[in-house]
Amino acid sequence: MSAGVGVDLENLWIRFGDFVAVRDANVNIKGGDFFSFLGPSGCGKTTILRAVSGFLDPSEGNVLIGGKNMKGVGPNKRPTALIFQNLALFPLMKVWENIAFSMEIKGASAAERRKRADELLEMIALEGQGDKLPSELSGGQRQRVAIARALCAEPHVLLLDEPLSALDLKLRQHMRTELREIQQRVGITFIYITHDQGEALTMSDSIAVMRAGVIDQIGDGKTIYNDPATPFAASFVGENNVFRGKVKQVSGDRVLVQSNRSGELLARVSTANVGKMKEGDSAMIFIRPEALELAKTGTEGDHYVSARVVNEEFEGNVFNIFMEGDGGKEIKVSLPNHGQSFDSHKGETMTLRYDVKNAVAMPAGVLATE
Repeated sequence: MSAGVGVDLENLWIRFGDFVAVRDANVNIKGGDFFSFLGPSGCGKTTILRAVSGFLDPSEGNVLIGGKNMKGVGPNKRPTALIFQNLALFPLMKVWENIAFSMEIKGASAAERRKRADELLEMIALEGQGDKLPSELSGGQRQRVAIARALCAEPHVLLLDEPLSALDLKLRQHMRTELREIQQRVGITFIYITHDQGEALTMSDSIAVMRAGVIDQIGDGKTIYNDPATPFAASFVGENNVFRGKVKQVSGDRVLVQSNRSGELLARVSTANVGKMKEGDSAMIFIRPEALELAKTGTEGDHYVSARVVNEEFEGNVFNIFMEGDGGKEIKVSLPNHGQSFDSHKGETMTLRYDVKNAVAMPAGVLATE
């Protein structure tokens, strides 16, 4: 199997007439990494994938694969293989013939093709399934056959466009574990397109969060979850409570915000925004549901939020409490179920405690839901 090579996007712009699909994207993907582009539908992530694969020419900028500029290099001459959402397996060919199709085009003998197909079937844990038709396999098995077929072409870079979206939730969760294991086994570069934050967080070495053609943030999953660079990244990746207000005081990487309805809140400024916030600025503070906890009665201070409970949900592993927040938005608190009894607090005002390091402040901006 080929070793993974790096992929670089340099000042990449892609326009369709007056519409800008990708705006000045700069990305460095290391060889052998699992890299995901994460964002809502229409944000430009599939457009970037098509530019890497050669099916779309950049309007400006360059795509480099293994340090080599791909300008003028067609899709069939690039060291890439692409897996589409619909898998596109040949229904009348046996599984092993599907897998080894790229070798047939190159004129390999049936014996060579069968040997390689069997090796790949073993790698994707489908030994002995080679003589079946694709229709005789489950959705997850067909998914693995599509991956094996792409790997048979020995690409340096495997491109995957939302390949798990047609599967049900349980199978999707199982397949993302398998996909990551296959990637680590073969060691080639995977570039993965998804709108599913769970897929991106669990599988990726690095993630690019995209919004309306722009890359908002690039980092590993923990950084993007715990230290988001923009309000969009904070609200798109995982659940988050937003508190809006004005900056009252700045001290290094700490900021005190006079919030619209929750009093003065102390937070740390996200790394990307240190030095960019000053007194009087409009600000947003993000505190995740799991970072809030019920405070003991009578406590006061900067690290507390009080609000009226409007709804409660028991989800099995957690108790979710929904409280009045800014502008019609609710504050959500998720308390782990440790087997404790939980009385209803609907209509009551409750005080919540948070750790300042888990409250992230940044200049006000566009949220993912707006």
